[in-house]
Amino acid sequence: MAWLITKLSTLFSMKDLGPLSYFLGVEATYVGHNLHLTQSKYALDLLERTKFKDAKPISTPVSTGQKLSAYVGEPYKHPEQYRSVVGALQYLTITRPNLSYAVNQVCQFMHSPKDTHWMAVKRILRYLKATYDHGLVYKPGDMQLHAFSDADYAGNPDTRHSTRGFCIYLGSNLVSWSSKKQKTVSRSSTEAEYRQLAYTAAKLSWFRSLFKDLHLHLLLPHIWCDNVSSIALASNPVFHSRTKHLEVDYHYVREKVVRKQLLIHFICSQDQLADLFTKGLSSSRFKLLVSKLPVVSRPVSLLGAVRPSPSYKNPAHV
Repeated sequence: MAWLITKLSTLFSMKDLGPLSYFLGVEATYVGHNLHLTQSKYALDLLERTKFKDAKPISTPVSTGQKLSAYVGEPYKHPEQYRSVVGALQYLTITRPNLSYAVNQVCQFMHSPKDTHWMAVKRILRYLKATYDHGLVYKPGDMQLHAFSDADYAGNPDTRHSTRGFCIYLGSNLVSWSSKKQKTVSRSSTEAEYRQLAYTAAKLSWFRSLFKDLHLHLLLPHIWCDNVSSIALASNPVFHSRTKHLEVDYHYVREKVVRKQLLIHFICSQDQLADLFTKGLSSSRFKLLVSKLPVVSRPVSLLGAVRPSPSYKNPAHV
């Protein structure tokens, strides 16, 4: 690292500011060998700005099975406020992957928000009130990439596009995640799941290329999927004649499996971590999956003897 800094200083004007503690709203805290990343101050400022610092907290950011529609509800009277708050929530997903699905849902109506969409935003803010100091924790571990891939078939009530989600771990550390609407309509749950499988495989390939450039060897990556048909399709060429519309995705994943550059495994839906990025869940299941990301509260010892209230102005510097 010292060599890298020396090389960079020959090309750029640089200054050593010491160990990282706060950067662009992200707070970095070290506890032993563990690194905690949070956005507590940013979250508190958002709650203050939206007058939600005294709101009643709630246990999940989205209600079970919630599906927002562009045609339900009356036009929201303050669309500029909606766009501003949703944009701020989007930035919070840097350290809060558990907000990804809820924020993705409300982001789809920036052009013409309804009052029902604002109600969904308010629920996210109430959840944020309860978990403003939560964030990701990173710890030393092995160099094994493994991913969880899932899709909610035809989940969009307006267009019937599926919602896709994945999360990628390096060892026990979450390094990449996503919750998005698929670009095209899928004709079956297998097609929706397989398209997401191909997308997740591409992300894993990118990670392997990145680490190869850094001269770091990664073990063979694994993908965990809860759709039996998709797994069979990746390893059984007999299915090919029935899935010509999936030809590009088919060949991409199939080639990775044949070349032994990727392993795909079945996982039951109950243990599918990517569920968190594709649909609204019950409180108990949501909390279980969040704990496995892991998104946790910053250690109490770092906050002093008294835990700050949401009106606390500067929890960033430790």
